[in-house]
Amino acid sequence: MNCLIVGYGSIGERHASILEELEHVVHVVTQRNVRDIPCYKTIPEALSTSEFDYVIICNETAKHFESFSRLRAIGYQGKTLIEKPLFHKTPELQGLDVSSTFVAYHLRFHPVILEILRLINAKRILTIHVYVGQYLPDWRPGTCYSKSYSASRKAGGGVLRDLSHELDYVTWFAGRWKRVAAIGSKVSDLCIDSDDVFSLLLETERCASVTMQMTYLDRSPRREIIINVDDGTLKADLFNNTLEINGKISTIEVDRNKPYRDMHRAILTDDLKCPCSFSEGIEIVNLIECAETAAKDRTWVYH
Repeated sequence: MNCLIVGYGSIGERHASILEELEHVVHVVTQRNVRDIPCYKTIPEALSTSEFDYVIICNETAKHFESFSRLRAIGYQGKTLIEKPLFHKTPELQGLDVSSTFVAYHLRFHPVILEILRLINAKRILTIHVYVGQYLPDWRPGTCYSKSYSASRKAGGGVLRDLSHELDYVTWFAGRWKRVAAIGSKVSDLCIDSDDVFSLLLETERCASVTMQMTYLDRSPRREIIINVDDGTLKADLFNNTLEINGKISTIEVDRNKPYRDMHRAILTDDLKCPCSFSEGIEIVNLIECAETAAKDRTWVYH
């Protein structure tokens, strides 16, 4: 298949490498000079030159909606994957065609996440606690963190948006959110103007108590989940790929690119049990905005 990647930062490069590994032809839209890959400066230039079966939008978050709208305006109707979060704020869709559009919450394809989903699927979920943190200057080796989109609120950065995987898989596990309270802001001396810490308290359709801590500050990266169900406790460590069930720990071998490969395969083969849909992605954007409102107004916000 002919694939077009819009944006060629670190995540764009990863998508390109994986799609080439899957024997697809990759083109990119970027202002950078990229060797050995057909490049275009704009989306219209790309679509006037070639026909594409699959487009991945992975430029900075604040540009996602503009890129997606431009694709549709030109007449592209193929499959589209938009990096998470879907948009930096809820847009006016105004009849925009969102069919065959998905959001790149690839952790849905992580073997540990899939095993948790299998284990809790028919059980009553009592509590969920999530902790995710990584020191922002260490995220992208060889680049200046303060110049990344993560550092800029205007560009759609901030820990609440960058680490929204947690919002996605929690609502995937435990159902639609019903109310949220939150505390969040920039508390460190990092050279950013986006939020670096957020703490959330959620109630969802299947769980009365979800707590979540997100930070750009952890020098030792952490991505952990604790879930209590009627007959036990599950503890997952997504950095070390371990799953503990009632004290018994097992390690699950995970190739770092496997979730991405499986996500692309699922979308391209119409195996749509796992990929995050456009409507689910919009729900996460809405939850992010409501969490920000809750933090600002110091109150609960209801769905």
